[in-house]
Amino acid sequence: MSADFLASASGALLSLIFAYVPGLKGWFDGLAGEMKRGIMAALLLVVAAAVFGLACANLAGDFGLAATCDKSGLIEIVKAFVAALVANQATYALLVVKSK
Repeated sequence: MSADFLASASGALLSLIFAYVPGLKGWFDGLAGEMKRGIMAALLLVVAAAVFGLACANLAGDFGLAATCDKSGLIEIVKAFVAALVANQATYALLVVKSK
């Protein structure tokens, strides 16, 4: 599994979880837009850091991740993080039904 796929899937999944899980949805809906975006970005950064950490611990392959612990691996993780941000916002814009 590529880091891009994992990051994009994580971004989409987080968006859906915060939009539809009872309790979490109510709390999240009450936040300002900037706070929502910051929380999503922080969670996606945690996912990206975890993938890089697994690569540096030589465990990425055990989880089916194609990630390396070097400069090129870090660049790929940063690209995947950007892809996750895009997937997160696109999923929210396309699939989340806004209540009136």
